[in-house]
Amino acid sequence: MDFPLFPRLLFVVLLVMVVGNQQSSLSVVDGLACNLGTRSSHPLPGDIVVKLMKDNGFNKVKLFEADPPILKALGRSGIQVMVGIPNDMLAALASSVQAAENWVSQNVSSFISKNGVDIRYVAVGNEPFLKTYKDRFVQTLFPALKNVQAALIKAGLGRQVKVTVPLNADVYDTPTGVPSGGNFRSDIHQLMVSIVKFLSDNGGPLTINIYPFLSLYADPHFPVDYAFFNGAASPVVDGSTTYTNVLDANYDTLVWALEKNGFGSLPIIIGEVGWPTDGDKNANVEYARKFNQGLMDRIIQGRGTPKRPTSPPDVYLFGLIDEDEKSIDPGNFERHWGLFNYDGTIKYQLNLGNNGSLTPAKGVRYLARQWCVMAPNANLMDRNLPQSINYACSYADCTSLGYGSSCGTLDARSNASYAFNMYYQTMNQQKGACGDQFHNLSVLTRIDPSPPMSPQGRTCRFEIMIDVGTHEKRSPYPGTSAAATKHSFSVLAAFQAAFTLVLIATALP
Repeated sequence: MDFPLFPRLLFVVLLVMVVGNQQSSLSVVDGLACNLGTRSSHPLPGDIVVKLMKDNGFNKVKLFEADPPILKALGRSGIQVMVGIPNDMLAALASSVQAAENWVSQNVSSFISKNGVDIRYVAVGNEPFLKTYKDRFVQTLFPALKNVQAALIKAGLGRQVKVTVPLNADVYDTPTGVPSGGNFRSDIHQLMVSIVKFLSDNGGPLTINIYPFLSLYADPHFPVDYAFFNGAASPVVDGSTTYTNVLDANYDTLVWALEKNGFGSLPIIIGEVGWPTDGDKNANVEYARKFNQGLMDRIIQGRGTPKRPTSPPDVYLFGLIDEDEKSIDPGNFERHWGLFNYDGTIKYQLNLGNNGSLTPAKGVRYLARQWCVMAPNANLMDRNLPQSINYACSYADCTSLGYGSSCGTLDARSNASYAFNMYYQTMNQQKGACGDQFHNLSVLTRIDPSPPMSPQGRTCRFEIMIDVGTHEKRSPYPGTSAAATKHSFSVLAAFQAAFTLVLIATALP
């Protein structure tokens, strides 16, 4: 076939996607697993997040870092935890056993003994061998892994807590284009074998992240149906086995790689898999529902892959909640992987078996029901308008305004209103946040400016943020803070260009 078998992306930054399941369906599935990220300007309180997970049948969660409020909230919850160590900590952990012991004491032992957190895994690093890192972590990952393992043993947790390494699917490839040709990437082959042997010797699983969406995103010729679970139009035939979806083919490529290197029975966890709902033409509710429903059906049925038909892996769905401060270097879709919106409301429903369905977060408090919009008497040709929009989108998430996104078809005035409101809400509706910085082009309204659902079924939401209270303090004038570093100016440039075109179109007779 002339299309890639697995994602050919250069960079994947995670945060968290999930598929929910009510507790009534736990009789069918041994619980669901999800990723939970914390890159949010207005995070849900930990107790609400834990209740959201439990209400939807999640009994396993993967955290990208040891976040104290979330870990404390997970205490005695019955939810099993995989806690991550970010890549920027690998060098310190690799160079010092004492540093590893300190980390384990502070972030594992303490939460287990004091808070009753059921920590089962420590994920050392996060996709550290991505080619875009240019071998930055190649020398430090394995020593850090060994030091963390030694620290767990010293703390008396060697049997209770296992180490793993979440890897991107680009650590293996297949020169033949089919799974049976799979082997580890040539430049890290020996290192991968050493890591796999270490995991096997210590009872740890290998964790792999697989993203069918990114196969489609990276290659415009990738057959769409092959990204989902009912793809019959573009199957891949590997000897006597026919693959109808990229997830099975990708996973079995790894199984073949393990077998060829003597570790065919090593447990595998799918650490991240999901589908975003915004930020790209293929990131929408329709596709996300289709993919996640197919994935949920497989999980409920306990279905494996052709190479491991009776041994389905644990699948950590990516991610639970949208994160509006995630890096968008990979694409605008990075902030929209959540099964739930940032506030725990449901994006779309799923059939979870046993009449189960998704349940929204409960007890969420919001800011006042008011929005900042472009003033009715403001002129679209005002020379201050483009810079006002740029200012707003420098400090707030405007990714939904991009081409092919949920708010990508708004007219020029609504575009400006969306940007103004996102800034106003991100700044907690503070006094002055809908004022001078927009050169008197904005005004407050109590009438929801959200447009009706589009013919394609897309919903553009003019948000009202969570009332985080004392959880986070924000300056009303973020030009004096570092907040701008959280938002990509490449998006601003693209948005400004699109906005200019809308202005021109509006001005034409």
